[in-house]
Amino acid sequence: MELITQIFGEGKDLNPLQMAARAIVIFFIALLLIRLSGRRSFGLHTPLDNIIAIMLGAILSRAVVGASDFLGVILTCTVVVLLHRILSWLTIRNKKLSRLIEGRRILVFSDGNFIRGNMEKALVCKEDILEGVRKTALTDQLDQIREIYIERNGDVTSIKKVS
Repeated sequence: MELITQIFGEGKDLNPLQMAARAIVIFFIALLLIRLSGRRSFGLHTPLDNIIAIMLGAILSRAVVGASDFLGVILTCTVVVLLHRILSWLTIRNKKLSRLIEGRRILVFSDGNFIRGNMEKALVCKEDILEGVRKTALTDQLDQIREIYIERNGDVTSIKKVS
């Protein structure tokens, strides 16, 4: 037991090597939690997915620096991951819950015109939209674009006109 205390330390008075040892353990625990959470947590970048990433980072860091009880941190993170997994499972089965938690896409450009009200709702300006068009449609010619959406995760998606 004393060897474990020497390696990982106790409380907040940790030296750099003890914090590094904790970081190694937390890295593998985080990897396990990510696998438990599912691919979606760090792949889709929806608001729900961003919440888990921020929370896990904030909570796990407390174990590295000794600010909170190590086992308490692991238990808390496991609860967060399981809650995320349950909510994700529910949102794929319930369209209303999905809209409530993750929102909807917003049409910001159609038929050659920007839709100002929707742009305000999405909190984007014309330059933000044009940047997204250049990235997704690989053009800055709006005459080639039929519709532009702000997706639920904040990405800009352009749909080209059919020639």
